[in-house]
Amino acid sequence: MKQTPDPQRFEVAKATLWFDRLMGWAIKFVGVSVILAVFGIFCFIGKEVLPIFRGGKVEKAASLNAGMKPLVMGVDEWGEMPFFYSGGARINFVDSKNAAVAVQDVPELNGLSVTAYAHDPLRNRVAIGLDDGRVGSFLVKYERVYEGDQAVGVKPTVEMEPWLSLPQGGMPIRALCFGDSGRYALLAAQYGERNVAFVRMAIKGGMIGEKRREVLATGDISSEITGDIALLRVSPNGQALLIADQQGKVTYFQAAGRTIVERQNFTPFGGQAIAQMDFLFGGDSVILTAGDGTQEQWSLYRQRVDEKRIFGRVKSFAAVGKEGKIFAMSQRDRSFLSGAGRVISLRHSTSGTVRWQGEIDVAPISAVIDGKGRSFWVSSAAGEARRYFIDDPHPDGGARAFFGKVWYEGGAGPVYQWQSSGGSDDFEIKLSLMPLIFGSLKGTAYALCFSVPVALAAAIFSAAFLPLGMKRVIKPTMEIMSSLPSVVLGFLAGLWLAPLLTDRVPSVMLMVVLMPAAALLTGYLWCRLPLAFRHRFEGGAEWMILWPVLLLVGYLGWWCGPILESWCFVYTDAETGRKVADFHLWWPQVTGTSFQQRNSLVLGFIMGFAVIPVIFTIAEDALSNVPKNLTAAAYALGANRWQVVCSVMLPVAASGIFSALMIGFGRAVGETMIMVMATGNTPMMEWNLFSGMRTLSANLAVELPEAAVGSTHYRALFLGAIVLFAMTFVLNTVAEVLRQRLREKYKIV
Repeated sequence: MKQTPDPQRFEVAKATLWFDRLMGWAIKFVGVSVILAVFGIFCFIGKEVLPIFRGGKVEKAASLNAGMKPLVMGVDEWGEMPFFYSGGARINFVDSKNAAVAVQDVPELNGLSVTAYAHDPLRNRVAIGLDDGRVGSFLVKYERVYEGDQAVGVKPTVEMEPWLSLPQGGMPIRALCFGDSGRYALLAAQYGERNVAFVRMAIKGGMIGEKRREVLATGDISSEITGDIALLRVSPNGQALLIADQQGKVTYFQAAGRTIVERQNFTPFGGQAIAQMDFLFGGDSVILTAGDGTQEQWSLYRQRVDEKRIFGRVKSFAAVGKEGKIFAMSQRDRSFLSGAGRVISLRHSTSGTVRWQGEIDVAPISAVIDGKGRSFWVSSAAGEARRYFIDDPHPDGGARAFFGKVWYEGGAGPVYQWQSSGGSDDFEIKLSLMPLIFGSLKGTAYALCFSVPVALAAAIFSAAFLPLGMKRVIKPTMEIMSSLPSVVLGFLAGLWLAPLLTDRVPSVMLMVVLMPAAALLTGYLWCRLPLAFRHRFEGGAEWMILWPVLLLVGYLGWWCGPILESWCFVYTDAETGRKVADFHLWWPQVTGTSFQQRNSLVLGFIMGFAVIPVIFTIAEDALSNVPKNLTAAAYALGANRWQVVCSVMLPVAASGIFSALMIGFGRAVGETMIMVMATGNTPMMEWNLFSGMRTLSANLAVELPEAAVGSTHYRALFLGAIVLFAMTFVLNTVAEVLRQRLREKYKIV
């Protein structure tokens, strides 16, 4: 009698079902948590990045009356107490908090007829010219007033400086300008239609005693001026004097020792009259505005390598109005205030953009930006003054600054450049991410050029040829290699491999050529040996014949490198004509590119060494997991080992091999310590094998700890992190799509 199975035998225990449900919920919870965590990180980074793409904001803060027509207006570094001067001995100070006017008299100016004025906002110096031909100046100084730990205001004082005499014979001063770098100063004064005199001074003392001015030379440059003078400007650093005539021609004089010399004549706007000419912070750039409102930036740079710096047009800005033009430079960066009539705008010279533009309730005749760049003041001819707060923490940001070419001061043209810090206050920050993106791709490309052929060849040999006993040793050894800390590899690259390869580049070149050639020749000769001899070796044990050959050929290539260098890589000294066999001197002479000790060649070897185990392990697993019935069927049909590899194993394992390559790519592009220590960490854009690079990941590791929180530099680093994430995300997505197509095509593994 046939026995019926008990149905309870096929029932699953309730505890098992509950455990299965619990684990399912746990897996879903963890998966969703990971997604939310990644999304949260992305939102945090995005929050840090978005502000650098926003424009500026301006908000009205105070209104007051100066009590005079303010021909000269200045303000303290906090923007709280502006001063107004219109000639004579009286200076008005107005408190922005209560609009109270405090008048200070300068006794030294009593009874004098002031005919010209100029204001240096960097040092709050007012230069004045008299009808008797004398020139002088006074400093307006501010001191912060505290009650306990609370700042409650500022206290102004006026300090008169010594009078200066010009060699113009006592003629009245019509216009003047003053520039002071802290070490040298230059004052220029116009006393006729085409007459200009100057005083060149040195600033002495300062660390312990008070600073004093010492006149180095006085002179007259009237003979070098050919047209009626319209504008006269000295750069804030006292190194340049620009004179614009009525016909729109500008003459550039440069300070040279104790005097000044003419360097250049140029005519912007096609000869149209220049309505406004003002220097930017630093003194290397000038903003020119034509009568029709057209505005351009001209900067000092070397237009040819062997020439001195002269002015050239580098940027154009949106036009301002035609009447009542004003200008004020920032004392912290390359921002400036410009406008005409009641419409004014805040602009930035590096990005070449208008950060803010608006209409105010007075028609200003003067403007000034405070020393901290937090506010600006404008005043009308009637003495009405207005204060506006500036909310523009990232004027040098924007898509163009990060991803476009920018013409920086001193450069010969627009470039991609990353230079986030400098040695002076007037440094122009350069935050282009393109050199970092290029460096990441370049480093990854050179690393994969070395690692991919070696890793795939090793994986194929291990999966298809190597005896099982040897494979059990080789594969764990390769996997252990992947556990080596990258900082150790970077240390070895920087301190051992880089100096070694610097003197042995020809040897490496010989080894790269000779060793593969020797391997192919050995294989060719092996196939020509009698079968009886070849059958004495177990399948896959042929490496024992090849290994000594490669060692011998590698040693010969290393030893013969200096001989090749003496034949082919001879450097000729341009001055003495002496010839030296030295590759690292020969390479720059022949190619025009640099040779650095820590370069892409060093990176390729060390990074390849780090990536090889990753690619090898995954590719070898994919090849070893090809179903044995497929390879056995191929052998049964008469295919040899290489035919089995090429026609069966590689196509079937293609998706796994592709995954190995993508994981190796991710390992290379995200590497940090090796990039920092093996490449010199220099941001540049050239494929030169013997130059370094800087990658996005290395840049984050090096600069993020030093970046001021919330600064443009700080947020630009976070933007670099987003770019790095986007690069890997896009490439991994494309790789996954291709992998799925390969998997679908073969439908086996």
